[in-house]
Amino acid sequence: MLAKSTTPNPSTVLGRQLGDELRRLREAVGLTTAQAAEALDCTKGKISRIENGRVAVRLPDLTAMLHAYGATDAELRGRLSELARKANRRRRQGWWNEYGSVLADTYRDYIALEAMAGTIHTFQAQLVPGLLQTPEYTRAVTVASRQWKTADEIEKFVQVRLARQERLTGDSPLHLWAVLSEAVLLQQVGGPDVMKGQLAQLLAASEQSNVTIQVLPFSHGAHASMFGPYVVLGFPEEAALDVVLADNPTGSMWFERETEVARYQELFDAARTSALSPVESLAVIRHRAKEHRA
Repeated sequence: MLAKSTTPNPSTVLGRQLGDELRRLREAVGLTTAQAAEALDCTKGKISRIENGRVAVRLPDLTAMLHAYGATDAELRGRLSELARKANRRRRQGWWNEYGSVLADTYRDYIALEAMAGTIHTFQAQLVPGLLQTPEYTRAVTVASRQWKTADEIEKFVQVRLARQERLTGDSPLHLWAVLSEAVLLQQVGGPDVMKGQLAQLLAASEQSNVTIQVLPFSHGAHASMFGPYVVLGFPEEAALDVVLADNPTGSMWFERETEVARYQELFDAARTSALSPVESLAVIRHRAKEHRA
């Protein structure tokens, strides 16, 4: 998830909710995106980006859209204006923006969505998920990536990973379900001592009721998720759509269309069905931890 995105930035949940309502209002009066763009004296692409939640909606633009769509109800206008303010504030005030110098746009966008998500389902082929990494493991991955050159940059990135992990605790913790290829347990990231500590961290995390870890062993052969890692983020808001971030050799890609997300949900269901049970997985993790000896 550290590579530069090859597709547009993802929408935020609040932005998508606002966009969905604006789309319904536009369609209710029979306007196409091109006609709406003409009425607002902007491009068709801007209308689409607003409706997809991919850009912030300035209040003057919102007022112009509501006027063009004949939305005169004061309660509706007030509610949508407040929704726009909240969405814009959420975009600007996230703690992750303080680390803009060391975070690619894709990664900042991912953290913003992770902060609002209720569930994460992920398959990892080579690395421990960031939410479960120890500082030493994160540091080794960061150095190996060669994207950060100075010790200060590396330490800032480690701090970001640790801050993200707070989503797994608190009053409304994120529910994480991770399926790991057995290769994740064997890769000598940082050396034997770092790996022993990392696998101990996996065992400790698995004791949390909101964390499920499964291992997909080599012995189970080929499987549908072999092409690479992915994350499916689910949101608690009513009617909010899941989104997917998938890695590939040339970058990271976001998927938001229902058919695309459904495909990844099917992949994850197949992966967790093929994997060892959580109890069996912990036994494998304990066994592999003993093999990481200096």
